[in-house]
This record gives sequence, structure tokens and C-alpha cells, in this order.
Amino acid sequence: MYGIYIHIPFCKQACSYCDFHFSTNQKLQTDLTSALCAEIESRQNELTTDLDTIYFGGGSPSILTNTNLSLIFTALRGSFDLSKVREITLESNPDDHSAAQLDFWRSLGINRLSIGIQSFIERDLTLMNRAHTAAEAGDCVVNAKRAGFEKLTIDLIYGIPNQSLAEWEENIRRAIDLNTDHISAYCLTIEDKTALSHQIKKGDLIEKSDEDIEAEYLLLCKLLAAAGFDHYEISNFAKPGKAALHNSAYWSGAAYVGIGPSAHSFDGHNVRRWNVSNNAVYTRAMHQNNPNVESEMLSEMERFNERLMTLLRTKKGFNYSSESKKLQVALEKNMHELSKSDSALIVCHNRNIHIPETNWLFTDRIIRALILA
Repeated sequence: MYGIYIHIPFCKQACSYCDFHFSTNQKLQTDLTSALCAEIESRQNELTTDLDTIYFGGGSPSILTNTNLSLIFTALRGSFDLSKVREITLESNPDDHSAAQLDFWRSLGINRLSIGIQSFIERDLTLMNRAHTAAEAGDCVVNAKRAGFEKLTIDLIYGIPNQSLAEWEENIRRAIDLNTDHISAYCLTIEDKTALSHQIKKGDLIEKSDEDIEAEYLLLCKLLAAAGFDHYEISNFAKPGKAALHNSAYWSGAAYVGIGPSAHSFDGHNVRRWNVSNNAVYTRAMHQNNPNVESEMLSEMERFNERLMTLLRTKKGFNYSSESKKLQVALEKNMHELSKSDSALIVCHNRNIHIPETNWLFTDRIIRALILA
């Protein structure tokens, strides 16, 4: 099955921690939408199997005008068979959840919202320069359910400076009380050249310690498990049978088409391609029917390493029994050379490696030790 990812590179304002490709200048929205539609039409022959999922990411896709979002759906329906699509996700901000807007999204066929709440505390939202308020964070899920959305996931962030463990617990409990079937929780990462990084370098904020972050993560796991959530990937928790289809396909190595500036594509075998990360250049290139694209052919070892990296982040782990004998031997050599402490962090049975949930904070370290050079 195939997926389509559509990158919408616009935001109302810049979150202090974000280093994704986006712009707060909305003047290009109409021209870029036209370019997105042109790319959709130009790539309609790439799908070799049924289209299963569509994901609108960004940026903030929920700030697209109704006209522009309608144009994108018209292009999708004109270029692809959507009859077997099971999941169409729109990343949305709480401040965009008006009743009229929610009804419009549903009318287009969007059946899942990924809502960037991040925190229910006003101080945190101000620190991160989020566009919504704490009140909107609390109301947005209720409004979405009232509009008929049954598939909802909310994003939370832990490791926020000045937030206490008790406040983090309250955030988790608020999320649970909203009764959604999926929660994604990410550790706040201090990326270079962001406003947050500048504040920390100046000493205006103090980055959380590893010990504090570990305590918040373990509390998250404990409370969500007690609430009936399955921790199926490091950052993702779902009620039984409610895992995200689109992201799960990424992790399993399925093929997908990436539309929009900076969007990546993968053919499911060994070819990756990506669009230029510049809105004006992307728009001009698509209007001139001359896509600004780079690509690479992955070696057998590079694909092996990608599978290792993504699947070790999941509950099911990485089964390497179908890999070539050469790669199996190389991986087992690296496993044998792990330190005693690192070896104790993993479980291997019938050529399936997985990292127990209690050890997931050490996943990056384990991957670095196991990856094939």
C-alpha cells in the first residue's frame, strides 16, 4: 500500500523550538497551492499499488484557506483513486477548530486530526510561542468530537523548562480525560538557530536535566499504560487497534510520495527523492514543469540500517531473519561487541531484536552501537 504526504509550509507564527521548513509569510499560499496541485498531477503514475493513507503535515496545514485546501483535494481526486484510502490526516492547531472549519474538513473527506496541543499550561504555550491559548487547548478536542471526528490524536511535549513534574502529570491526565484514542509525546529538543536555543545560551532558560526528562518519560509511560494505551513506538501511544496507519507504514518501510517543498519520497525499495526546501524556488520550478529534485540510490547496507533505526523504535522491534547472511553476521558481530551494560538493554529472540519500553530512552545509544559501518 502507498501513502501520500503533503507538506504545507506555512505557520501563523514561529514556535520557539521549531526548525522544520516553514514560513510565516502567507502571501505565497495561493501560488504554492497551485504548485502543489501541479506536482500531484505530475506524479499520478508513481503509485504501483493502492493508495492507503494521505497525511497533511507542516507547518500548519490547518491554516490553509478553504479554497486552497479544496483545490488540493480536487487535484488528488483527479490524479489518484481515493476509494481505498483508509486514513486522511490533517495536522491542526487548537485555535483553528471553529465549528465551521471542522465541518468543512470533514466534508472534504478528512477523517483524522493530529492536534498540536503541546501543553495545557498558559506559561508553557507562551514560552514555546504557540498561537493557541490554554483554554483553546482544552476545548479543541471537544469541538472536534462534536463535529463528528472519531480519529483524533493529540501531541504533547515534555522536557519543557520551568515545568514541574506535577504540572507534567496534570498535562498527561488532562490528555487522558479528553478520551482520545491516540497520544503522541515528544521530548523538547533544543535545535541550533532556534529562539529556544538562543534563550538557553543567554541563560534566560535552563535546559532540563537528563534525570528530569527520564522521570517525565517514565511517568508518561506509567499513566498511559494505566489508561489502556499501547506504547507501540517510542513517542506514540494508542488504544488497541488505533495506531496511526500512515506513520506505521513509514516505520515498516512502505512506499510513499512526498508532495511540496522539502517533502521526501521513497519507492519502497531503494530510491529516495526530495524536493527543494525553498517555497519560492519550489513554486517556480513546478510552474515551469521543471521540478527541483534530488535523489539517492540506497545500498543494501543503507536500507538495512534504516530498517534497524526505525524498527528498534517500535514495540515489535527489528526482525533480521530475512536479511542476507552477510548482514546478519555483521549485525551479530556488533551485538557481540556491545558492552555488558548495553547488552542488558536489548532482548534478542529468533533473530528479532527489541528494546523493552523501560529502556527506550537508550535507543539512540543502542542504534549507534549496532548500525553497520
